[in-house]
Amino acid sequence: MDERYLPRVLDLPALLARKSLFLFGPRQTGKTALVRHALPAARVYDLLDAEVFLALSRRPGRLGEELGRRDRVVVIDEIQKLPVLLDEVHRLIERQGVRFLLTGSSARKLRRAGVNLLGGRAPSRTLHPFVQRELGDRFDLLRALDRGLLPSIYFSDDAEDDLRAYVGTYLKEEIAAEALTRNVPAFSRFLEVAALNHGKLINYSAVASDAQVPMSTVREYYQILEDTLVARSLPAWTRTKTRKAIGTAKHYFFDVGVARHLQGRSGLQTRSPEFGEAFESWLFHEISTWIDTTKPRHLAYWRSTSGFEVDFVLGDQTAIEVKAKAPVADRDLRGLHALREEGLVKRSLVVCLEERRRKVDGIDVLPWRVFLEELWQGGYAR
Repeated sequence: MDERYLPRVLDLPALLARKSLFLFGPRQTGKTALVRHALPAARVYDLLDAEVFLALSRRPGRLGEELGRRDRVVVIDEIQKLPVLLDEVHRLIERQGVRFLLTGSSARKLRRAGVNLLGGRAPSRTLHPFVQRELGDRFDLLRALDRGLLPSIYFSDDAEDDLRAYVGTYLKEEIAAEALTRNVPAFSRFLEVAALNHGKLINYSAVASDAQVPMSTVREYYQILEDTLVARSLPAWTRTKTRKAIGTAKHYFFDVGVARHLQGRSGLQTRSPEFGEAFESWLFHEISTWIDTTKPRHLAYWRSTSGFEVDFVLGDQTAIEVKAKAPVADRDLRGLHALREEGLVKRSLVVCLEERRRKVDGIDVLPWRVFLEELWQGGYAR
């Protein structure tokens, strides 16, 4: 066992005890390491191996011929490289009770090909970059916000160079090689503009102008980012009646370090506006990962047309404001107070840099470590 490996919050053996599973995740989130450590006895077919790919592409039925009675869990890595193999996987699930773990960087190619996605016999999970719980004592807030939480980059001796290589690999292998768009230079321009709008309300017309592409193309490109798991949309929460809500979604990149590199930023300073943006982005990542690891819950943001805003509304019950500061002042609670007046949420809280928890006019002020501990212990599970 590799002593440098850090256990992940995603429990693959427990998930596979119930049924087969698709495991997707952006490149370098640690899928291979997770499989190797969580399923050391499983038979693995790596479709990036030319010999394996050639043999199975010529005759998918060979998969069933090679499996023995002891092969109860089988891993197929990069399943999107050979979608036709899913028919044989389906047959083996039904007839032999084999449990499959099918990994890949995204499901886009599978869906676009209209292939058999196993008819609900294999749910999907996403492996995200590290969360604070996984790093434990090795978590450093400033390092996480500056370089992000991709395993190889968080621990890198040259994070800036590795981030540059990561973005280049994404454009070359994910976009060009998979033929997701024919105009890679245009997509590259869009990617930088999208990063500058990371975590903000999207003005598609302005993005189209800055990226020098039609607005219809911008919408298509955002969909590519979501399908390849590089970005995630955060919908608007529009249930308020007294204060009319804005309905435009936001988009967050999957990793704050990747977003900052595309923005041309490095060397993050505490208490700067950039620090506040990165802190909010990181907490979105933590909450999103918790949701994906446990069970689906609605996550949104709220902004009224009059300018009141709350960063996150979790499960339609908990309003969360993020403030990268200490102490939190009364003016920082305006959005939460405005939303509470609607009588729709059960709990309101601020996640911040203060050292001790306190309560102000019914609003919980929580240090970020306390919030994350309560989150992962199920304190916001309802």
